[in-house]
Amino acid sequence: MSDAQVGLVMATPLIIIFAVMLNRIGVLRPTGTIAAVAMSVVIATVLFLTQ
Repeated sequence: MSDAQVGLVMATPLIIIFAVMLNRIGVLRPTGTIAAVAMSVVIATVLFLTQ
């Protein structure tokens, strides 16, 4: 795995956790949380596979 792929593997779960925590404290709506999680997974997958 390259350094960029390791960074993606480490950063994506942090983004997901951050979005869920923002949802729990009431900053993000559930649809915003779902969108943030889905898009971060899609972006990380695309970048991981193209590296």
